[in-house]
Amino acid sequence: MNELSPLILGRTRVLFTNVEIMLRTFDPEAVLFDMPLWKHAYHLLHSADRWFINPACYSEPPFHMPGLNSLDERVFEPHLSREDLLAYHAAIREKVLAYIPSITDERWAQKPEGCAFARLELALGQFRHVYAHLGNINAVTMQQAGKWPRVIGLDGEQDGGALWE
Repeated sequence: MNELSPLILGRTRVLFTNVEIMLRTFDPEAVLFDMPLWKHAYHLLHSADRWFINPACYSEPPFHMPGLNSLDERVFEPHLSREDLLAYHAAIREKVLAYIPSITDERWAQKPEGCAFARLELALGQFRHVYAHLGNINAVTMQQAGKWPRVIGLDGEQDGGALWE
C-alpha cells in the first residue's frame, strides 16, 4: 500500500513552488546578517539537495566550493546569480519529485543506507529548514518591496502563477 507518497508529493510540489516564487521575487544582493541573500538561498537549496533523500549518498553540485553553503563562512565564490539558483532549484525539484513516488508507506519509516534518520524524518526536516529560510528571505523582500511575495498554502492554489499577494 502506498497512501503517504501521494500526500507527501503534493505538499512537496507546493514547497518547491514557494521556493521558486521566493527566488523570482528576492533581491539576490540584499544582505541579511552580513551575508547576501543569494548565499542564504543557496544554503536552503543545498540542504534540500543533500538532506531530502539521503545525505550519506550525496554528490556536491559541480559549481560547489567548500563553505559556499555555510552561513557562517565568508565564501562568496562562485557568485551565484538568480538564474544559477533557479537552475539548481529545478534540478533538485526534479530529483526529489521523481524520488517520492518510489517510496512505499513502509519505507518512509525506514532509514536509508548509511543514514541516521528515517526517510520521513529527512523529508520533514527539510520542510522545516526550507520554510525557516524562505521566511527569512521573504521578510527581507517584504521590507524592500513593501509587498508580500505569494506563498502557496495547504490548498495548493497558485492563483495563475502570481508572484505577489
